[in-house]
Parts: sequence; structure tokens; C-alpha cells
Amino acid sequence: MTVFYGLSREVLAREAINHALKALKKRHLIEEGAHAPAYIALSKPIISQGSEWKEKAENLEMELQQCYKAQSRLSEQLVVEVAESRALKASLQEKEMAIAELEKELNQTRDECSQLKTDLEEKIRALELLMIEHQELKAQLEQMAIKAKNAEAENKMLVDRWMLQKMQDAERLNEANALYEDMIERLKASGLEKLAREQVDGIVRRSEEGAEFFAESTVPSVCSHRINAHEGGCASILFEYNSGKLISGGQDRSVKMWDTSTGSLTHNLFGCLGSVLDLAITHDNRFVIAASSSNNLFVWDVSSGRIRHTLTGHTDKVCAVDVSKVSSRHVVSAAYDRTIKVWDLQKGYCTNTIIFHSNCNALCFSTDGLTICSGHVDGNLRLWDIRTGKLLSEVAAHSLPITSISLSRNGNVVLTSGRDNVHNLFDVRSLEACGTFRATGNRVASNWSRSCISPDDNYIAAGSADGSICIWSISKADIVSTLKEHTAPVLSCTWSGLGKPLASADKNGIVCTWT
Repeated sequence: MTVFYGLSREVLAREAINHALKALKKRHLIEEGAHAPAYIALSKPIISQGSEWKEKAENLEMELQQCYKAQSRLSEQLVVEVAESRALKASLQEKEMAIAELEKELNQTRDECSQLKTDLEEKIRALELLMIEHQELKAQLEQMAIKAKNAEAENKMLVDRWMLQKMQDAERLNEANALYEDMIERLKASGLEKLAREQVDGIVRRSEEGAEFFAESTVPSVCSHRINAHEGGCASILFEYNSGKLISGGQDRSVKMWDTSTGSLTHNLFGCLGSVLDLAITHDNRFVIAASSSNNLFVWDVSSGRIRHTLTGHTDKVCAVDVSKVSSRHVVSAAYDRTIKVWDLQKGYCTNTIIFHSNCNALCFSTDGLTICSGHVDGNLRLWDIRTGKLLSEVAAHSLPITSISLSRNGNVVLTSGRDNVHNLFDVRSLEACGTFRATGNRVASNWSRSCISPDDNYIAAGSADGSICIWSISKADIVSTLKEHTAPVLSCTWSGLGKPLASADKNGIVCTWT
């Protein structure tokens, strides 16, 4: 048993050795087949292998050059794309910033729109309230119109009754006049006419209130008084009717009254709020009216020295004013708002307004109180109907602005002075020139330099920028006197209705009286 076991082990070992030899042989054959190409290559000649390697090297070098070129192109393209990318990035940032600003503006616009919407709603509510108030006022106006119509009817009835009463009074006055004339006839023989006039006082007045006395004018030659009237200049002076009392207005906003016989101050009227550019006085000497640079007119009661009215309505400085010579009730004024206004002095308000394209520097009433003469910046003299405000006629009086208008005592002739240094006389009825006056050295000093006609309509007086005053004879059309006392430009001249004195005022506020 032991021998059999040993033989079997030997057989197994031999078989294992044979198997291993077969495996080695098989592996050797496989490795030999794998190295066959190498053997074949090694078996080729060396020269043929060198040419193949050279050709491969050239091909590889060409491929390498192509790779370098492709790499260069790609590098350039990469640079361009990088630059474009940066530009696009910058543009994107700008657009983002623009979008942010637009969003900010949009938000602000939305806020403003919201605020405007709120304001609109408030305006709509206010408008509705105003419409309601307008309806109420309209209803009140209709009621007031009815009351005014009734009042007008009642007023008409009262006027009719008043006219009837006046007619009765006139009849009684005629009877009294007849009695007076009968008494005068009976008393003339005994020389008691004066006593008879005093005894019948109340039947006929000794002189009508405001009646203008007339005296022959004398050519002045001597300065009787030199008055320091105003500070800053005096632009307007005038005499009371039938009196030697002088009224002056200046840039110091005061209006003063002077006794020309002594040169002393008698009244001082306060309350004007601007420089006085022109003055007027009612024919009964009760009220003085001043045209002011404060756009207003001021009316003083001379007896009390207090302001009676402040006439408002002009929107620029008032440069001219005049009072009707027929009635102390009507006043006319001109301002640099291109308007001429007519005022009712009793009621204290404007009754008519004339609007014209050229400013008016000077104006005056006609003797009948129905026509206004006005001198304008365009150099034209114009006549207006006070009742309708319509332009009646006009004439080109001067080549430069008119500075002064003065009416003769009989009312048939008007004197105009202009910045062209010419003084013209015009017939009021036809506006035909009837006289021209000028002198060497006589130069108009300002747009409101006032010249004048003597009370007897024989002479013209006009101040000059050199401080002199020229006096012309109307009939002879030449200078009869030249007055020299002022050291500053003369702005205004005026003649007393009593024939003398002549007064003048200059830019330094000095007033001189001449006899």
C-alpha cells in the first residue's frame, strides 16, 4: 500500500512538470509572434529606415509650424475677443448706471405725479367752492341790480323834483333880481347904490364864486423873492385864482403855499407818498390836487390842510392833472400807464378811462369843460370828448415829446412846448398853428417842463436848462425879456391871474417870483 502511494505521487509530479513545460513553450511562441514585426524591421536596411524617419520628421515639423500659426491666430483672436469683452463690460456698466438713473427719475416723476394729482384734487375742490361762491355772488348781484334799478328810478324822480324846485327857485331869484334892479334905479339918484347892494345881500352875490378877474400883464424884470422851497427839486407851481398866493410841489413829497408879496410860507400840506409832478386847484380855491410818482392823486382841503381824497387807479406815476374850469367836480389826470382818467371829485372815484398807445405828459381842460387837450410822448396834440372818451382830433405838434400844455384865458389858443425846444400856439377849434417861438440857448429841461401864457394872452414864458427864462411877445413873435437868477435848469413857469408876479421853479427846489 505504501509503494502504490509513492508511485502515484511520482506520476503526478511528472505530469505537472510536463504541463509546465508546455505552458512555457506556448508562452515562448506567443512572445516570438509579438516580436516578429520588430525582427522584420530590424532585418530591413538602415538607409531605408533613415529616409522614413526624415520624412516623418519633416511632416512633424510642418504640422508643428501649422500648430504655431494656428496658435498665433488663436492668440490674436483671443486678444480681440478680450478687448470686445471689456468694451461690452464697460457698456453694460454704463447702461446699468443709466437704468439706475432712469429708475430714480421714474420714481421722482411718480412722486411728482402723485403730488400734482393731490394738488389737482385740491384745486378741483377749491374751484367747486369758488363756483358755489360765484353762484351766490351772482344771486346777490342780481338782487343788487334790482335794488340799483329801483334806486335809479327813485333818483330820477328826486332829480325831477329837484329840477322843479330849482325852476321855482330861479323864478323867485328872477323876482328878487327885478326887485334889486328896481331898488338900484331908485337909489342911484341919491348915491346910495353901495348901501343898497349891502341891504339886499343874499339876493345877488357881489361877485360869483370862482369868477376870474382879469388884469393886464406886465413884463417882469426883477426877482423880488428867491425862496428855498423844496429839497431835491420843484417840478410844479401854480397860483390860486384871483390871488397872489403861490402853491408849489416838490420831490420832498410836500405841497406848500406861499405869500408872494412877502415870500413867506403860509401853509404846508402833508400826506403825499411820492414826488409831486403836477398840481391843480379848483376854481373856488377850496381843493388842491397833486399828481404823484406814487401812482396816486392826493386832494387836500385847503381850509383844514387835510387830505380829502386819495384817488387810486393808475398803475404808474401820475404826471399831469387839471380841474374843470366850469365845475370843481371834474378832474382829469394822465399817467405813464398809457391812460387818461376822468374823476368825480365829490364821490372820489374814476368815471371814465381813456387808453392810448402813447403816454401823455401834459393835459388841460377846455374852457367849456367838455374837451381835454393832451400832449403826448409821440409829439402829437390830441383833443378828447370827456363824456364819450373818443378822440376828436389830433395834430403832429412837435418832432419830440410834448412837455407842457397851457390854455389861453379865452380858451381859443393852446400853447405847447416840446423836447425839440420849440413852443407852438394852436387854434383849439381847427388845430392850425398860429405861432412858433424858439430862442438860441433856450432848451427844455425835462419831459415835464411847464411853460405858460400870460393872463392877458400877450406873452409866453418858458424856462431853460441853463437857468434862464425867456419871455416872448405873442404879437411881435420875438423875445422881450430874458430873466436870469436860477443856477439850475428851470422846470416850471406860471403867471398870476392878477397880471403879476411871474413865478419860476428849478431843479434845485428854488422858487423865484418876478415883478
